[in-house]
Amino acid sequence: LADVDAAVLRAAAAARSVAEASPATRSSWLRAVADALEAHQEELVAVADAETALGASRLESEVARTAAQLRHYADVAAEGSWLGATVDRPSGADTPELRRLNVPVGPVAVLGSSNFPLAFGIVGNDTGSAIAAGCPVIAKAHPAHPQLDVLLTEIAISALDEGGAPSGTFGVVHGLSAGQQLVMHPSTAAVAFTGSQAGGFALCRLAASRNVIIPVFAEMGSLNPLVVTPAAAAARTEEIARGFVDSLTLGMGQYCTKPGLLLVPSGHGLVAAVTSAFEAAAPAGWLLTQPIATSYAVGVGRLLEGGGRLLAAIPAVQGGWAASPTLVAATPDQIVYDVAFSEEYFGPVAVVCEYGSEQELERVLAALPGSLVAAVHGELADDPLLAALTRRLAQLAGRVVVNGYPTGVVVGWAQQHGGPWPATTAPAATSVGAGALARFVRPVAYQNAPADVLPPPIRDDNPWRVPQRIDGKVRRTGTRTRSAQ
Repeated sequence: LADVDAAVLRAAAAARSVAEASPATRSSWLRAVADALEAHQEELVAVADAETALGASRLESEVARTAAQLRHYADVAAEGSWLGATVDRPSGADTPELRRLNVPVGPVAVLGSSNFPLAFGIVGNDTGSAIAAGCPVIAKAHPAHPQLDVLLTEIAISALDEGGAPSGTFGVVHGLSAGQQLVMHPSTAAVAFTGSQAGGFALCRLAASRNVIIPVFAEMGSLNPLVVTPAAAAARTEEIARGFVDSLTLGMGQYCTKPGLLLVPSGHGLVAAVTSAFEAAAPAGWLLTQPIATSYAVGVGRLLEGGGRLLAAIPAVQGGWAASPTLVAATPDQIVYDVAFSEEYFGPVAVVCEYGSEQELERVLAALPGSLVAAVHGELADDPLLAALTRRLAQLAGRVVVNGYPTGVVVGWAQQHGGPWPATTAPAATSVGAGALARFVRPVAYQNAPADVLPPPIRDDNPWRVPQRIDGKVRRTGTRTRSAQ
């Protein structure tokens, strides 16, 4: 408790300096950390592989991805439109002048994931976007890779110090109870979490029990349905089957975007094609932790005990937290009436369901929980279902993939990695991409405030050169806006 208290108080002491640093300055801090990660790639990969067994190739690409993410948030910070700087000049003697700005909320607690120890870990998307938005971060080290997080802490803090960031801009705490203590600390202003639904729900309940309730931005488990139209099934049976299996088994199914449910039209042979592709792929490997392996075995058991028909099961490899990749068939009624068939199971298992009509497909879709992403395969020409299904899936998920697969999350300006409950606790938020900064700011309007008390982004001279919307028109350079001038 003393370590957590000290770390949060250091962050709180740094909060004003971090918030008042220009976006360009924060951008330079993030670039310094990105450069440092790349400079220490060999050491990071060795330590991470010893703890996660994800393999050197996968981890090398993840170091590169994490550095690219930090540079993306550096670009977003410097560009400045996320500040929402807005000025409304008085339109008459009785109309006040209003200036509106997004301001940082303060220290952010970050609890990262096990399946992406770098990209979604203590220096991943949440930390990058929080610092870009002007918030110091206190991250909790993950028990699945503690030595990696020790090394990441040393690298990140050293880079921030050398880059001139205030002491306390980034800190890390360890221990099983540290996450709860972070959420409950009175100086913590927001929480960002990537992990299971159980973990996200627990953090939400904790945050709601505080005297001052704070937001929890939890990116949790997700079913991620993939729907195939009859036209696509007729045209691309084998291609779709192989693509689905590749997406399902990527990383032994330990992606939050894994397609957990495949909905296919009956009478087109897709179930047999997917089963054959699954058996041919013969995925083999280990799960990341013992709790994940235990939960996976329980989940597969629920599907089979609930009446699911076993399509294929690949024998588990020997040793470690091994898992048997499994494919299960279910009927539309099973999915509609038994929640076991519409839950996420973290690992290489999926449910395949044949629908007999558009009406039956809609019954199934209406029973599904919210997801991070959904996919539809249709024919671009002369497919009456494609447009309707694209619109329908947008009601279920934060991202809709057309003629592709849900795994893979591009870090960019238009990305949305979030979705309706229970995929996330805040469906309007994203944990990846430029929109991620919005989680860690809140809007403040200044009415008739004199120039010398205004924050730089909404001053007339606009010293940070960020976009300003003045009387409805966006400008970037300093502009005289006061009616008295």
